Amino acid sequence: MNKKDPRFKTAHKEALTGVIIVLINFLWWFGFAYGLGSRSPEGYSYILGLPDWFFYSCVLGFIVITTLVIFVVKKFFKEIPFEDGQERGEES
Repeated sequence: MNKKDPRFKTAHKEALTGVIIVLINFLWWFGFAYGLGSRSPEGYSYILGLPDWFFYSCVLGFIVITTLVIFVVKKFFKEIPFEDGQERGEES
């Protein structure tokens, strides 16, 4: 088999999408945790009893990233078979 399997192109695109989501998650977490969290504790605001930097970075960040992952998987990822083309032809 000399031709490139098209499933690899799809897998590479989906892997790159996953890496981008991880980077977004890290930037979100880092920005809120160290951006808002670098203030003195006397200056913290509280949301649901949690410091605002923790709420935005960990609680809201989890909800946003989980929603983003569900959206991306449902809209952009494709179902691809694991068997190669020759095996599929033999089974039918």
